[in-house]
Amino acid sequence: MTAAVLAQSIVSGLLWGAVFALIALGLSLIFGVVDIVNFAHGEFLMVAMYLAWVLNAFWGWDPLLTLPLGAAALFGLGVLTYRLLIRRVLDAPMLAQIIVTFGLMVFLRSLAHLIFRADYRSVQDPLVQGTFTLFGVHVTWPQAVAGLGALIITGLLYWFLYRTETGWALQAVAQNKQAAALMGIDPDRFYSLAWGIGSASVGIAGILLSNFYYIHPEVGAIFGTLAYVTVALGGFGSVPGALVAGILIGLAESLAGVFIDPKLKYAVVFSLYLVVVFVRPRGLMGRV
Repeated sequence: MTAAVLAQSIVSGLLWGAVFALIALGLSLIFGVVDIVNFAHGEFLMVAMYLAWVLNAFWGWDPLLTLPLGAAALFGLGVLTYRLLIRRVLDAPMLAQIIVTFGLMVFLRSLAHLIFRADYRSVQDPLVQGTFTLFGVHVTWPQAVAGLGALIITGLLYWFLYRTETGWALQAVAQNKQAAALMGIDPDRFYSLAWGIGSASVGIAGILLSNFYYIHPEVGAIFGTLAYVTVALGGFGSVPGALVAGILIGLAESLAGVFIDPKLKYAVVFSLYLVVVFVRPRGLMGRV
């Protein structure tokens, strides 16, 4: 095993980890504020990927230029989901909440099968094709753009949550909605905002992924599962935890593919998760 191969794996793992972190961040934000796990989170990513493909295939839109539209569309989908479905089960038993989001997952996946069939589709973006070499490490432009873009969005979200009054209000609702309401903060409004931002985050990740990952109806199952593991590993409701866990999972997946066997990379990821939650049941940075 040469140093070049190791460096290649680490860089690839870091870039993948940044994307995993952005996907998980949206899920973590929704859970942290609303205290409901969105089992359709992966399917929201799938919707964004198909949106990028449709706009590219039929109107020639560059995937990167669809980022604002995709973020707005997924923000709207998140708000609509909250207002039409989630709001009705906020005070319902956990099983009812699970059934609602799980049912939405099945509906969106089945709709994708109906409209697009099981065909694998891809988007070719002429702006980010090819590879470049950085300190002897070969990196593909699509993966580099996705990883760096995910880091930028994650940084902006962190700034929004921890440096703005709206972000502080979201945290207040997450910590104690009754106390927040007494201070004049409308929890319902911020629940809706959390669903919108969380969905927009995964939408941006989906469009970034569409440049180099195949689009198909089951793609949400893959990244949705990884998002749940990332959030649980980092700690439910912890935004910094989602970032750290995403990077760890990206590195574990990449290094396992080189040192062990590509077929076993997910086994390594889940083993890492089990070890961490055994030692720290609330995750790396889970709230007490």
